[in-house]
Amino acid sequence: MSRLSTLSHRQQGLLLTGGGAIIMAPDALLIKVADLPDAEILMWRGFLSGLGFLLIALLRYGRGTLAAYRRCGWTGIAVALLFSLTTCGFVLGNQYTKAGNVLMILASSPLIAAVLSWVILKERLPRRTWLAICLCMLGIAMIALDDAGAGSWVGNAFALMAATTLAINFTLCRTRPGVDMSPMLVFNGIVVGSIAGLFWLAGSEPTLPATNQLAVVILLCLIIVPCGVTLLQRGPLYLPSAEVGLLLLLEVVVGTLLAWWILGEQPAPVAMVGGVLVLGTLSAKGLYERRLELRQRAVLEAALPVTVDRSSTL
Repeated sequence: MSRLSTLSHRQQGLLLTGGGAIIMAPDALLIKVADLPDAEILMWRGFLSGLGFLLIALLRYGRGTLAAYRRCGWTGIAVALLFSLTTCGFVLGNQYTKAGNVLMILASSPLIAAVLSWVILKERLPRRTWLAICLCMLGIAMIALDDAGAGSWVGNAFALMAATTLAINFTLCRTRPGVDMSPMLVFNGIVVGSIAGLFWLAGSEPTLPATNQLAVVILLCLIIVPCGVTLLQRGPLYLPSAEVGLLLLLEVVVGTLLAWWILGEQPAPVAMVGGVLVLGTLSAKGLYERRLELRQRAVLEAALPVTVDRSSTL
């Protein structure tokens, strides 16, 4: 039995989603480092990530890969199209405004997901989840406070599109419990890569990126994005969509810290306080819910009927 299978349903969801968020943390930073035109970075991201998603699907399902795609059905197609919009919004948002702006707006996805889950799935979220979302949103706003006036309306609009489609994506996955939608992300890569490729070819003089730029693109699009997003896409199988969105805030905080470190940016004191608030809220919420889970398990075990072995008395 694998170590993962010994964990509870919720623990598996937290591990997969949190791991995916950490893996995706350098995403915004590497887009900035690659420094490629809009159509070109989207084309490479689309085709290379599509290849990565396909390799992961083949590795996981082997001969059952086609069956895994059939299980996704029309919902899987919708998921792929929605994630195509998320990809375009996130990448173009980083092209037109600062990473802090994009990450702050992307952090609004838990609120959007919570409302969608409440309206569509009739999920009732505990007050602690709403409180954690509000505190984390406050922390993210503090992180990007000194960036708030620097971003363009175009970049902010793209970032809002990414946040909205991401929230709809996770909520839609919850309508098909037990069905893994991550293999459908191959089609997201094909759609984004093909459309962006047409714009790239229509450019004045399409050229290949420099060696250092290509190395960054391969690392980001072929390895980081497929691995991280596959884990994130499996999150709704285990957790409510709002919980998945909440854990995505780890990507926001860690990604911002990486940008500060690698790009040599000096964070303002208010931004540091915001980061501590987000990480502290997530940690406190996780520890509290872990205690609740252990307490509920103890109550269930105590309520189970005790079977007495009378064989020794015969």
